[in-house]
Amino acid sequence: MKIHEYQGKEILKKYGVPVPRGGVVFSVGEAVTLAKELGGVVVVKAQIHAGGRGKGGGVKLAKDLDEVKKYAGQILGMQLVTHQTGPQGQKVRKLLVEEGCAIEKEFYLGATLDRVTSCITIMASREGGTEIEEVAAKSPEKILKMAIDPLKGVDRSQAKEMGTKLGLSHDLAGKFVDFVAKLYEAYTQSDCSLAEINPLVLTKGGSLLALDAKINFDDNALFRHPEFEGLRDLDEENPAETEARQHDLSYISLDGSIGCMVNGAGLAMSTMDLIKLCGGEPANFLDVGGGADEETVKEAFKLILSDEKVRAILINIFGGIMKCDVIAQGVVAAAREMHVRVPVVVRLQGTNVDIGKKILEESGLALISEDDLAKAAEKVVQVARE
Repeated sequence: MKIHEYQGKEILKKYGVPVPRGGVVFSVGEAVTLAKELGGVVVVKAQIHAGGRGKGGGVKLAKDLDEVKKYAGQILGMQLVTHQTGPQGQKVRKLLVEEGCAIEKEFYLGATLDRVTSCITIMASREGGTEIEEVAAKSPEKILKMAIDPLKGVDRSQAKEMGTKLGLSHDLAGKFVDFVAKLYEAYTQSDCSLAEINPLVLTKGGSLLALDAKINFDDNALFRHPEFEGLRDLDEENPAETEARQHDLSYISLDGSIGCMVNGAGLAMSTMDLIKLCGGEPANFLDVGGGADEETVKEAFKLILSDEKVRAILINIFGGIMKCDVIAQGVVAAAREMHVRVPVVVRLQGTNVDIGKKILEESGLALISEDDLAKAAEKVVQVARE
């Protein structure tokens, strides 16, 4: 689950991480009013769930109230296009207006889970303000990493060494240690999957300040944080993915033309790989899970068909806990209700497979049955092109 920068800063602030004074606004008038309260130079920032906002024209430095009014008017309502939004862009519905600061240096600081070490890892770099993926691709040696022992927490001597390698003075390296410790606490206590500050700035006054904040929560831990539900911005989320979540479906919309319905994340990934190997492009990732019933299957089918890009569907079910006859009943019910007009290739194997196939055969629907997964993938790619 992603949240906006202003929300991320509120979370960091709760754990003692220094952030600029500011707030969210929804109109030009509110932006001017808040700028008056802050006084001096302010920054006007578009709030969307994407990076690269500055390059897209979504971040402006306003030196007076006239410029605040001008920039707020320009950014609010714009379709902001960045490298993360895709060519369609994202509409800006709110702004963060915060005080400006005199910047001496910019750094990158982030916390995420390193699956190689199985530890939360702190990453830092002198290349602040630059996308960390770009730094990793061009100059990986410029990224410093520190794995955190979950039983011991942040090792202050290691954190101070990291600060020194960033070029900070002895006193500033000490402040950096506190900064890292607070970021780690915010990450763990909030069950984050990512907590990123880019840039972390050293001001001319000698302070360290989180000038930006990107916080992602681990969806699997949201049950522990009901208060985070209010931070969700449905305008920034794919409607189909929101609908899927309400039915306990794991769904991610993609750009291809072949809809996929599979049980099990690993099998779903393999199915998508096979589709690409056969020259096709999956339109979605969809895992119906191991305990889905007929109604869940119907809702999954509806989700796939709601995507206008879908020209064919591949249903690949390996029945273990999930029974093939239940899948078949759900597919038939959904196909009849939705008046399916695209080819549907079905591959069933496992528990009650013969019953499931019989249900499909006797349905009277134009469903294409294949026992072999590779042949099913080839077939769905073929019919999608016809």
